[in-house]
Amino acid sequence: MKTSLVALATAVMLATPAYADEAPASDGAQITVLATGNDLSLDQTGQAITVLPLQTIEAVQGVDLTRVLDRVPGLTWSRTGGLGAQTAVRLRGGEGQHTLVLVDGVRAEDPSAPSGGFDFGTLTSGGIERIEVLRGSNSVVWGSSAIGGVIAVTTREIDGVEASAEAGSRRSYDADAAAGVKRDRYAFSIDGGYATTDGVSAAASGTERDGYDQWRVGGKARVNLTDTLSLVANARYADGKTQIDGYPAPDYVFADTPEYTTTRQFFGRAGLHYAGGPLTLDAGYALSDTRRRYYTGGADNAFEYGYNGRSERVELNGRYSLPADFAIDFGADREWTRFDSTYDTRQNAHLTSGHAMLGWYTAKASLAAGVRYDEQSQFGSNVSLGANGTVEVVRGLRLNASYGEGFRAPTLYQLLSPDYGNAALAPERSRSYDLGVVYASQDGGFHAGVTLFRRDTRNLIAYVSCFMAQSALCQGHAYGVYDNVGKARAQGVELDVGAALSSQVKGTIAYAYTEATDRTPGAATFGNDLARRPRHALTTSLDWTTPWAGLALAADLRFQSESFDNAANSIKLAGGSVTTVRASLPILHQAELFGRVENVFNRLLVTAAGYGALGRSVFGGVRLRY
Repeated sequence: MKTSLVALATAVMLATPAYADEAPASDGAQITVLATGNDLSLDQTGQAITVLPLQTIEAVQGVDLTRVLDRVPGLTWSRTGGLGAQTAVRLRGGEGQHTLVLVDGVRAEDPSAPSGGFDFGTLTSGGIERIEVLRGSNSVVWGSSAIGGVIAVTTREIDGVEASAEAGSRRSYDADAAAGVKRDRYAFSIDGGYATTDGVSAAASGTERDGYDQWRVGGKARVNLTDTLSLVANARYADGKTQIDGYPAPDYVFADTPEYTTTRQFFGRAGLHYAGGPLTLDAGYALSDTRRRYYTGGADNAFEYGYNGRSERVELNGRYSLPADFAIDFGADREWTRFDSTYDTRQNAHLTSGHAMLGWYTAKASLAAGVRYDEQSQFGSNVSLGANGTVEVVRGLRLNASYGEGFRAPTLYQLLSPDYGNAALAPERSRSYDLGVVYASQDGGFHAGVTLFRRDTRNLIAYVSCFMAQSALCQGHAYGVYDNVGKARAQGVELDVGAALSSQVKGTIAYAYTEATDRTPGAATFGNDLARRPRHALTTSLDWTTPWAGLALAADLRFQSESFDNAANSIKLAGGSVTTVRASLPILHQAELFGRVENVFNRLLVTAAGYGALGRSVFGGVRLRY
């Protein structure tokens, strides 16, 4: 079965006549894959999508990817300590596990994690060329987990040799290198990096620092077998160690301990790409593998427990261009997941999916609607619908609207864990709506967008305590069990503005007001804010390219309002602001010096109660290109 989809796709590719590739993109517009699964101009979709290019990633500087993601309206994150600590990224007030993450097209999920969400603490900025962020549910195209939205990370295809290194506060060091060759008929590249820091104490009350180390290696390859058929492959491996704190005897309160975790991740994909005439096809095999280990540290440094999660996927996606500016995007895939741990025997599940989206795409207006069907070996079937549209009201001014349904399959841990699993769990489901207006000047010097959004989520999976409980649900579960018990609503407004104040000065604003509340009928927490969801989140930046030898100066401000750390809203997170200043100086055409001061005013922005946060930090580095 794993090879049948690829074999079928190959046969179709080789049998189809060759024509020039016809991408329905408007002149000068950015391209995204998140709207349909295939390349589409941003001004031909009604969905809210932000693209962060390499220029932005390098200008922000540093390995911490959350500082780049701060530039997306409606995106917030929380972290249990310093760099490398557990980091959850939320879109429009969703849970961290409601954000689907793709790394070079591979679903970066961990089936062994209780929630299954991606830990952004394990993903550094090294080797990344582009980040796309879709805000709103879109399971029609992307399937499970696309409730809050989708983040797609694309790594670089290098032509030449590049290297960078930086050093900074808390004995922080980062070094990256890449080399490759890029020609019309082939491209090969390899990159790698190492990052380390002494960090800060994971426990806010602690005094010993909890550090982080990670090395990574990756590569990409493309070979054009014919004028219309290409072989593509990519892989990324990371091995990291994060020091953490725990609950030592005799008080058993959160405090300094020598404990640490290790995480090994592999994301890889190989496939064929066909582009001929009205038809484009992508067929491939993808693998995601995550292995987590926990150790006591200290003199004995004993192994405590470990988790292994693995996902394999064969997929076929494509587009067929029809007459009169119509096109159909389609796909089918089969996924096999498994997990095991020190305390759980291996458990398996498989998922079969198919989707189709019919669209009408012109320069002035576009409409699209689609449907998806999923069949999972444990919970059964699910159907998702979605539609979106955009129309240019006057030159440069567009009105966007979208409706999307999302679902998240229960994780294998939630379904099949012998101690806590519930095989009767249903998928979490959402309905998402947004309406926006976007303006972009013809010269590209100004853009602004305002979007109203709402998402209703039901069947939320939560851990239910079975202590002293006699319910049928708790039969066979001494401590607790997972169940579909929750409902939630998130609604608000997003603002995204960018302006060239002069030929040398540019400014941006990304702001969102998000009201994310518990809507579970009869619950004591009904109407409360969901945990770790600040209602106000703002990022502003000002960049100035001076007339002095290309010296660039910049400043960023990140603000988050107060929020709560628990469902009862009894533990408050104060919120606050962090200011960063940056500078860079080109030297000839092959080198660049750069530096920054993060958190200039040394104000701690705590995003998880009881955990440490980074204070003022100073960094400097160099970047080389040949």
